[in-house]
This record gives sequence, C-alpha cells and structure tokens, in this order.
Amino acid sequence: MNLSYDNMNLFEKRSLYARMNRGYMNMEAVFSDETENFVKPFCPAPGDTVTVKIRAAQGDVEKASLHTCETLGEQRRPLVKSESDGNFDYFSARITVSDEPLRYYFTLEKGGRLYYYNKRGLYDTVNPDYHFRLIPGHTAPDWARGAVMYQIYVDRFCNGDTANDVVDYEYLYLSKPARFVPWSRDVVPDDFCNFYGGDLRGVMEKMAYLKSLGVEAVYLNPVFVSPSNHKYDIQDYDHVDPHLGVIARDGGDRLAFEKFNNRYATRYMRRTVDIANLEASDKLLADLIALAHENGIRVILDGVFNHCGSFNKWLDKAGFYAASGSEAPGAYRDENSPYHDYFLWYDRDWPNNDCYDGWWGNENHPKLNYEASPALYDYIMGIARKWVSPPHNADGWRLDVAADLGRSPAFNHKFWRDFRRAVKEANPQAIILAEHYGDSSPWINGGEWDTVMNYDAFMDPVTWFLTGVSKHSDESRPHLRNDALALEGAMRFHMSRMNIHALQTAMNELSNHDHSRFLTRTNRATGRLHTEGARAAEKNINKNVMMEAVVIQMTWPGAPTVYYGDEAGLTGWTDPDNRRPFPWGAEDALLLSAHRVLISLRKKYPALRTGSFEYLHNSDGFISYGRWDENNRIAVAVNNTDTAKEARLPVWKIGCGQGSRMECVAGTFNGRVVSDRRQYFVRDGMVRVTVPAEGALVLAQ
Repeated sequence: MNLSYDNMNLFEKRSLYARMNRGYMNMEAVFSDETENFVKPFCPAPGDTVTVKIRAAQGDVEKASLHTCETLGEQRRPLVKSESDGNFDYFSARITVSDEPLRYYFTLEKGGRLYYYNKRGLYDTVNPDYHFRLIPGHTAPDWARGAVMYQIYVDRFCNGDTANDVVDYEYLYLSKPARFVPWSRDVVPDDFCNFYGGDLRGVMEKMAYLKSLGVEAVYLNPVFVSPSNHKYDIQDYDHVDPHLGVIARDGGDRLAFEKFNNRYATRYMRRTVDIANLEASDKLLADLIALAHENGIRVILDGVFNHCGSFNKWLDKAGFYAASGSEAPGAYRDENSPYHDYFLWYDRDWPNNDCYDGWWGNENHPKLNYEASPALYDYIMGIARKWVSPPHNADGWRLDVAADLGRSPAFNHKFWRDFRRAVKEANPQAIILAEHYGDSSPWINGGEWDTVMNYDAFMDPVTWFLTGVSKHSDESRPHLRNDALALEGAMRFHMSRMNIHALQTAMNELSNHDHSRFLTRTNRATGRLHTEGARAAEKNINKNVMMEAVVIQMTWPGAPTVYYGDEAGLTGWTDPDNRRPFPWGAEDALLLSAHRVLISLRKKYPALRTGSFEYLHNSDGFISYGRWDENNRIAVAVNNTDTAKEARLPVWKIGCGQGSRMECVAGTFNGRVVSDRRQYFVRDGMVRVTVPAEGALVLAQ
C-alpha cells in the first residue's frame, strides 16, 4: 500500500493489521463522548440508571470494561456488545449514579494488549486528567446548548435616543471630563470617558436585525449606573444607567465646566432628583428583555461583583452622595461609615488613594470585601436574584473576573455556590457564565458556574492556528500558525477540562471587548492603538482567513458568540480600539453574508449544536473534523495555506456509509461564500475534497 496511515480508510487499515498479524487494534475507529450519542439519559438525576457506550471497529475487541472513579475508589464493570451497524460494534454498561460527580474511562483488550480510552484518545497508558465526567442532577439551560450568541457593548452599538446622550463636561472622572463623541470619530487611547451615545433604545431598534442574523441570545456589557462608557466600575447595582436608558428632562442640572467640581452630582447621579429617570431606565431594560423574548432571543447581563466603582455610594470617593446629603456617608468620606467593612483598608490616613484595596491596584475599581461584611454579601445575592426575576426577567449572568472574587479559594467557591443557589431559585433557566482564563474545572462541577467564556479551548488555539499572533495582537509566534498538531493538542486538553454541559454552552468568541478584533489579527501584525494608530489595524487584513474562522466558530462545540460588528467588518487593536462604533450603512457585505449563511447552517443541523465531535484528517495548515448525531453527519475542512489542498476525509468515522453522498452546504474562499450543493460520493469510507487556498468547506449528509 502506498497510502499514508492518516489517509487509509477503515477497510485498508483492517487489511494492514491482518497482514501484520500482530493483533493491533484499529485505533481510529474507537470513540466515545458525553453526548446523547453515547450517554443516556443525557442529564441523569441522582438514582437514575445510565447507559454508557463506546464503539470500536467491528470484530476488533475481545474484551471491554468501564472504569468508574468514585469516592470509595475505582470500580470496574464489564461492557457487553449491545449492537453493530456494519462498521462498528458498540459496547455498553449500565450504572446507577448517586448524587456525587462521577469520572470514568474505558479499557479495551485485543491480542493480549490492553488499551485505555478517555477524552485524550486510545493509548497504552491512562492520563486521569482526560477522564469523562457525569454530574448527576446538573445541566446547563437547554436553550443555551449550542446557541448563537451576540455580544453588545451598548455605548457603541446604536444610538436610539439622543435625549439621554452624555453632555460635554458633564462630570469629571479620573480627572478627565465626560465628552460626547460623534459616531464617525476614531476611538482614542484614553477612551473611558468618551461616549458615542449607544443605548438600550438602540438595541431595541435593531432587534429585527439581530433576529434576521439568527441570534438566539444577546450578552450586554454592563448596563448599571457608572460614570465610564465600559461600566465595569459600577456606581449603583440597583438601577440601569439613564445614559443608556431614560433621561426624561434636563431639570437645569447641566453645569458649565468652569463651575463644575466633583462635590456635585449631575443629571443621573443625584437620586433625590433623578429617581424617576432611574426607574424609567429600569423599566426600559425590562421592555428590551420582553421584546427580545418576543423575538426568540434571550438576554444575559454582565455581573461585576468582584469590585465596584469609586463613585459608588459605598465609597463615594468623589463626594457626590456626601454633597447631596441623600445617603449615609461613604467609607472614603467617613471612617465610621456603615459601608466601612465593604472594603479592605490598609491604613487610616483619610483621604489617601492607597488606603483601600483596588482590583489589580486600580483606585477606580475598589475590590469588595465580602468576608468582612455579611450585609454586602446578602445585598449582592439580592442583586443576583433581582435582575433574573420579574419584572426584568434577564436570562442569566456573565460574571466578570469571577475567579478573582474573595480573598481565598475556599471563600470564592462558597460565594459562587450561594450565588448559583440564589439565581437558580429565582430563575431555573438562567445561565451562569464566567469570565475565566485557565482551568475552569473547579468551578464547573455542577455547583457553581454553568460554563465560561472559552478562551483556552477556542479563542486562543484558533487565533494561533489561523494568524500566529495572540488574541491581544501583542505577541507573534509564527511557528504556531498552521500547526494543526498544536491546535488539536490544545483543544483536546482544554476541552477535556469541561463537562459536556459546560462545553456545549461555552461562549466561543473570535473577538470581544478585551481583545483585538479577529479581522485585525488576520494581518498578523502586532501593535496597540497608542503605538500603531487606528489605520494600522485595517491594513493588510485578510477576509478569507476571517471567514475560515467563522466557519470554525459556527461548526465547533459550544455557543458561537459574535462580538457586535465582527459580522460587519469592524477592525481594531485591543482595548479600547476594539470598541469602535457599529458601521451602520457601511457593513462589509461579504462578511455579513458569510455570517448569515453559517449561522443558518448551525440552526438547520442539530448535530452542529449538540452532536459528537471527532477529528478526521489534519496536516500542515489543514484541519478537518466531523459532527454527527442520529440524523445529521457534517464534515468540515479548513485550509489555511496559500495553495489549494486535496485530501481524503475518513467520513466513515462519523457514520457515512459506503456509496452514500455528501453535499457542500457552505464554502468560503477567494472573497466568496457559496452553497453550491456539489455532491461528494463516499467511496471506501472516504470523500475526496479539494479545499481552495485560505478556504473552507462544510459537507452535510
């Protein structure tokens, strides 16, 4: 035989193994995972009996066992051959689960050789880091499994109400005056106090657009009262910021800059004056969520609970609340403040910027001191419940820097267990989705977070493979570009750290508010706004590579999340340049079309949302993989090199039978996105494809 091992089909491998007469197992045929294809019931309750399966090439296994790792030790159970389909034998075992998480793996025997199988694959030794997981009684919200999400940085999405726009010099923040900026103006490096006017009314006006794009859930960056445009320094958790909501009238409260000082509040900051605006803004958010629900779209809010803002009445560093006399004195103004224990103090030298603990040393982000204040703890649990309950009815929380909260790991886990209980009691279908870098498995064990923003098992590996630069565009590693082995290794490891519920709901983003726009990364340059300028982020971009990335995003396990404007061709270096206004009326037609086509495919084929995943054939600059369930079989091939590549994809691994056909339901290449329905015949378990340079194909059966 002249074929390489990777391109051999099932039958050729069987022949080779037989002629070698050494009793090796067909390793490519062995497969199991935690989806409904191999675990039933998919979401077992404590006390349920669960059927767990594994497959192997027909006639290839002499003995099979299931090993469960339980509190009392490891248990071994025999697997019995339960079915065959012509290519594969399926071996199964039934286990009754308790209320404790369960890890498991398989052993297979042939010719006196013992093989171990878990999420790492089939090996002659076992690595427990890759074991499968069952968590009885736990499931993430079903609506979020594979859902198409859309992230909105509200100030930059759409200005639907000019009456609530920030006024120039309305207030000072970190010694900078607030400014209103025209929609067409470039973002500047020191951007936090510049406002473009996007608001909740604008999101409501674009709800039809979101629905037409195929969006199923919207994640809003923070919307609560805050003096910055990013609002990760919350001033009031109980109310929506009127600059995003409703400012009914000015009330003569605009102050000229030369008369302004930080002892006075402005249009929305003085509660005794503006409570009507605050309540109207809260109602507008409820109206937005109701409108989204009418259009089949869920809404996730951003929860910033690790720290608040220095403007918050609890600290009142700027003296707004002290001047109005409407609140008890803030902890920065008075050592005897009822909010004193809400913060960690280093000394008693008031006022002193260094006297309290700020998150990562940021004085405008005072870190909250939950351990010292049961009142603060209970208050935030109330906020957790409030916004997912009527009349607001949000569909969950995205948790900012969630692993940083608290001052010890033990306390962090206690907080999030209590937080989960509060949220799920108020709204059982609310999702709890955390920002996290690194291993998230300690928190996604069924008792805390549902899932995470998927940096490690999506954004990072995809970015390195397709561009060779980091997600911040501040580091170049050319050797990782087109390294399919590195991509697969990173994905296998980091995906293995998630249980199936977390994996299927993980937020798979190419860009977001903290990282450079993926379209800018396609230029493979490094830089930041203050070093290279805005125009450099637009130079030498490659839309073909961007479309490759969208193909992967829309066909990978998880919840593909589009950062507003990615579909319209926005570019930008990392924060703050990644927060450019949406280019309404100047959208990139090619990228918008690619998003529409690929989102529609994801919604058409359930296998892309919740089906099994397996690699097919990978080589330098080329990856291919399959997704399948009982009804659909999808093969995806991505070629990131500058020449066309021909490959034989072993679609027998995803259940495509001899003589059957697959058809091209999407292709991207050479500035085009197509769905030409071209037919591909399965011969000896393989389909032969030619993938254009910097192109991708999606085949379906």
